[in-house]
Amino acid sequence: MKTITKEKIWLSSPHMGGGEQKYVQEAFDTNWVAPLGPNVDNFEKSIVEFLGGNTNVAALSSGTAAIHLALEILGVTSGDEVICQSFTFSASANPIMYLGATPIFVDSEKDTWNISPKLLIEAIEARIALGKKPKAIVAVHLYGMPYKADEITRISEKYGIPVVEDSAEALGSYYKDKKCGTLGAIGILSFNGNKIITTSGGGALVVKDEAIKKKAVFLATQARDDAPHYQHSSVGYNYRMSNILAGIGRGQMEVLQSRVDQRRFNYTFYKKHLAHLSEVEFLDEPSGYSSNRWLTCILTPSFEIREEIRLALLEENIESRPLWKPMHLQPVFIEYPNYSDGTSEDLFNRGLCLPSGSNLLESDLKRIVELILTKI
Repeated sequence: MKTITKEKIWLSSPHMGGGEQKYVQEAFDTNWVAPLGPNVDNFEKSIVEFLGGNTNVAALSSGTAAIHLALEILGVTSGDEVICQSFTFSASANPIMYLGATPIFVDSEKDTWNISPKLLIEAIEARIALGKKPKAIVAVHLYGMPYKADEITRISEKYGIPVVEDSAEALGSYYKDKKCGTLGAIGILSFNGNKIITTSGGGALVVKDEAIKKKAVFLATQARDDAPHYQHSSVGYNYRMSNILAGIGRGQMEVLQSRVDQRRFNYTFYKKHLAHLSEVEFLDEPSGYSSNRWLTCILTPSFEIREEIRLALLEENIESRPLWKPMHLQPVFIEYPNYSDGTSEDLFNRGLCLPSGSNLLESDLKRIVELILTKI
């Protein structure tokens, strides 16, 4: 077996900004080690300040937890149906199952790779015809590219089905001057280790109504009633973010814009050096869109060429990854209804995520590009 000696280039690794340790140390110095505390409050405030508008934010243990709470707040229960974008990570769909509901998967359109408005209407009308009007729509800003928010919102309002805006990959992205995370009935964010900023593990719920935030926080802290003893009238969850992790988040928020700028630079670099190749396609921003370019992705002519590039990068200790395998093709979800035209399956077969971390050096980018050029 060949021994790998070249330095590893990760797909998207955590990138600390320098201020994180100050806030974490404050938590230790003041003994705010237990969950909640000043870091949580201030982290939430910094997200609200960034998102702007009439927003309220609850910091949680993960983006998955945020989706779970969003669906519960919207009244999703056992036996309900929830429409979910198929081309996404499984965390967009798993919380539907937690609640005993049925996921209904909808394929993507080619302009943004996100949920297709045409197929969404088809799915809604088909489910209504069966007497099963969906309770919610989970729409995702994939790889930081905003979905067609105006069209999806119109559909949501026409049929009276609220949108859970999965902005796990899109903090720092814009849709027509509106920040992603603020476009749906409820927005969710993720601060997992590979995201645009990280709290090691964590997420957030974004809502317009403060009363809904309070309900989310209530459910996320084991649904403890207001009593001198531990009393519970509802089932709750242990979903709140810790004060220590929120300290990391406060430091990360201070460098968020620079992280977005660097990832957009990565995309520009790749496109400058590879777009002349007929074998490589990039996902451009439609007019009025601004993606944080969380991951830069390319399309190749075939599965075989994609795999040739991926394996060549792997051989040189460079991490890359195929695009998400659609949920309607996943073994765990294969039995559930889907409304597909083959778009996401084609993207999965031909697409590759390139290293996109904000801590990449230009020498790293050159190394990646030069290797790809030798394989095409």
